[in-house]
Amino acid sequence: MIIVRKILPSISCVVAALLLICSPAQSLPWEEPAKPRLVLQITVDALRADLPMRFARHYGEGGWRYLLDQGTHYVYAQYQHANTETVVGHASLSTGAYPADHGMVANVWLDREAGELRYNIEDPAHRLLTAGGGVDKSREIDPTQRTARSDGRSPGAIRVSTFGDELASHTGGRAKVFAVSVKDRGAVAMAGHAGKAFWFSKATGDFVTSDYYYERYPAWVEAWNAGKHPQRYANSEWKLAGKAGEYLFGEADDRSWETDFPGWGRIFPHAYGPGDGKYFTTFLTLSPAGDELTLDFAKALVENEGLGRDAVTDYLAISFSSTDYINHLFGPSSLEAEENQRRLDRTLAELFRFIDRKVGLANTLVVLSGDHGSPEVPGYLKDLGIEAGYFDPKALDRQPAIEALKKRFGIGEELIQTYFHPYLYLNRELIRQRGLDQGEVERAVAAELVKFPGVALAVSSDALLKGDVPDTWQMGAVLRNHDPDRSGDIYIVFAPHTFINDFDGLRVAATHGSPWRYDTHVPVIFAGNGVGAARITRPVTPYDIAPTLSAYLGINPPSGASGTPLPEVMGQRNGK
Repeated sequence: MIIVRKILPSISCVVAALLLICSPAQSLPWEEPAKPRLVLQITVDALRADLPMRFARHYGEGGWRYLLDQGTHYVYAQYQHANTETVVGHASLSTGAYPADHGMVANVWLDREAGELRYNIEDPAHRLLTAGGGVDKSREIDPTQRTARSDGRSPGAIRVSTFGDELASHTGGRAKVFAVSVKDRGAVAMAGHAGKAFWFSKATGDFVTSDYYYERYPAWVEAWNAGKHPQRYANSEWKLAGKAGEYLFGEADDRSWETDFPGWGRIFPHAYGPGDGKYFTTFLTLSPAGDELTLDFAKALVENEGLGRDAVTDYLAISFSSTDYINHLFGPSSLEAEENQRRLDRTLAELFRFIDRKVGLANTLVVLSGDHGSPEVPGYLKDLGIEAGYFDPKALDRQPAIEALKKRFGIGEELIQTYFHPYLYLNRELIRQRGLDQGEVERAVAAELVKFPGVALAVSSDALLKGDVPDTWQMGAVLRNHDPDRSGDIYIVFAPHTFINDFDGLRVAATHGSPWRYDTHVPVIFAGNGVGAARITRPVTPYDIAPTLSAYLGINPPSGASGTPLPEVMGQRNGK
């Protein structure tokens, strides 16, 4: 009997196991649903949340309508950091973290040790694989890149992990992680440390990368670049797809406040010119052509790298940059911006058709958002009776109030070393030589700056570090943007509808980078892989995207993530 008692538990275990094997298949409580084969994260640069719906009259099937009609659409997503610039937003999307944590506090910051401005992803240790593929100043409309001292690029300045990093780690490096964009910072920030990034070089007309990612280009990249795809736009024009009467801004094509970039003009059609023209590759990025080329390269990447073809979930981030460039030159309430959304709809539709053929949308989790919003042009606002204007930070050091501070502190030289949005940098060496207290000078300058017309807030780094600031939403946004090593001495928030429009000699019509709602409000849309149609109006943040993707796949969230998984998406994931 003793023997029987010892055997019976073993027999019962065997019987139970056989019953499980023989019984119909069923999900155990701890089993996860099947994972998507591909996560496709789309970022539309400068996509203010209202823009997709605003121009919906132009949309066909399969692009924006697929997302808006079949996806879960969060209509009130707001960034909560103050400096809404490109790399800041992209890094926030990929990490789910605030800039204060991921470290990308601005497109450019002053490197105090080197005594020069630093471009965010610049890394001299990792050169471009394409000779001459760096910034060509004669072709570059993006002034932030003009601060770069080398063409080396890497994600080294990003201080926390990204979703792509965590996916690679979770899968033992088997997940394929890629990012593509016209902008280098749009690709590098999304690829993270473990992925691979490609971006468009205006200098060569190729998609390039650095030796951080590869020792040499894959054969398919060399073949794609050899195909000279940009040349299909040579000697052609960016034209309206419809008649002027079909457009909201059809009768407002030529307005004085729009940027008249040399050779591009302010009215349709916009001529690309010859393929070897001085600004040819720049013109491509100032039109829907930039997004179309990005899509073409991304399709080749999916095909040749075999994304989404096995049970291991892969990741592809595509950042479309044309909306940002067009909004800068013409404003979001322009015929160019309206036509661009029409063409972007076609680009998205082609992307989704391609993914459906190669991977299946049912096997792909899609998420789309923007890295920041977009303000209206002062000229447009003034026509509506709304006060708006521009601010010249170069004149700050010559203001009577600053001159008075110089006398107070015994400084007869330049007190302000430089301004590069959004930070004012003081001459620390001069302050040290005078035996002055850095924090006292910072606070005195900030107290004067906030009195200037057009300045809503000026706060010193000393006050931020010591927590000596009021508890307001604006100050919270500045704190979430503050890094002691990279942030400047004084953070300036300009008043609503007050902008800087002179970037290194180039006048632009509209500039983002503020904590005001027109710059922080973006859409967040999930679709595919069983995610159903829903329109959610409760407030969320773009920082929630990376934790949601992580929870969806059952992996660790990025190390600095502050966001939380979105329950509507997770509920559908769990079949609820």
